[in-house]
Amino acid sequence: MKRDERQHCIMDVLVADGEVQLEALALRFDVSRMTIHRDLDELEAAGVLRKIRGGATIRSGTRFESDFRFRERQGAEAKAAMARAALELIEPGMTVMINDGSMAAVLGRMVPGKRPLTVITNNVAILEALQGEAGITLIAIGGVYSQKYNAYLGSLAEEALAGLRADLAFLSSPAVAGLEVFHMDDSVARCKRAMIRQADECCLAVNHGRFGQAALYRLAALSEFRHIITDGAPPPEVRAELEGAGLSLTIARAQEAAA
Repeated sequence: MKRDERQHCIMDVLVADGEVQLEALALRFDVSRMTIHRDLDELEAAGVLRKIRGGATIRSGTRFESDFRFRERQGAEAKAAMARAALELIEPGMTVMINDGSMAAVLGRMVPGKRPLTVITNNVAILEALQGEAGITLIAIGGVYSQKYNAYLGSLAEEALAGLRADLAFLSSPAVAGLEVFHMDDSVARCKRAMIRQADECCLAVNHGRFGQAALYRLAALSEFRHIITDGAPPPEVRAELEGAGLSLTIARAQEAAA
């Protein structure tokens, strides 16, 4: 098996399992541990995994966000609940921006229920879901394609966003600490900030387990979001801090999605 093919297979295993052991990979592909070490080093340098003792993981960390293909398999009911809560903020005739991310992709598939709409997005899953939908004016934000985020990013995307305006922007984040929002990737954070600047109102969707977690790059202050949606109650101290800052929190529980 060639190196590129083997590395692709390693990523397939990670997407399915979330974590791999070096010894198991060496046996699976019938190569030396040193060969697998080099494979993991190259994949880590590409930003698609992070090495841990004895292997590698695709799960999120303080400086690492997991692959879109892995994230889209996780927490389907919670994402649907948050997406439905976000959908309630949309009115027919609006122009909305929707960022990258697996929860955002769920929201994107729901928005035809609010048509007519203009949807601006860099999220490839949303672009694929909405192409050809009657009553949806779809504006694709181009740039450099990231397989890890399944989105277009970079200076071209930021420049395109600077020339547009939206009534409402929906953003997601993997980390909220104190009264600030963070992300592990600078290019993703910059694109999200560009959306914030170009929207009249912003809505943040964040999994309740991501409160109290920081990441490398500061994305925004929580006060920049008029709406904050999560899927479950965060720790009491987090809720107290939000209430003390005058920020309201919408808890969209998963069972609501099935109601």
